[in-house]
Amino acid sequence: MTKGVSNFKDLKIWKIAIQLVKRVYKVSSKFPKEELYSLTSQMKRSAISIPSNVAEGFRRQHNNEFKQFLYISLGSCAELETQMIIAEELEYIDRDQTTKLFEDLDYICRMTSNLIKTL
Repeated sequence: MTKGVSNFKDLKIWKIAIQLVKRVYKVSSKFPKEELYSLTSQMKRSAISIPSNVAEGFRRQHNNEFKQFLYISLGSCAELETQMIIAEELEYIDRDQTTKLFEDLDYICRMTSNLIKTL
């Protein structure tokens, strides 16, 4: 486990990922209605998966299990990045929105990778 942290809600990575989820919800709410059960839903699920896997892994009893869930979280980051590229190419979101989301996502990925290394 991470030293000095007693709850997953204290993890900076979890807090930042929650903020990303809120941004994805806000951005995707403007997508066409026909995307509600496809791209919109997929983006929301990928975004939610990131902090959810951090939380679930943190609650596991061993660092190896925590690392496994962090790897799943990284996979969700890649999914979300792909979905954001698709949304931008379909012109559902503009370059400014994706730039900020990509920056946040990259930061979360780097933090996750660093946390994996420290475990």
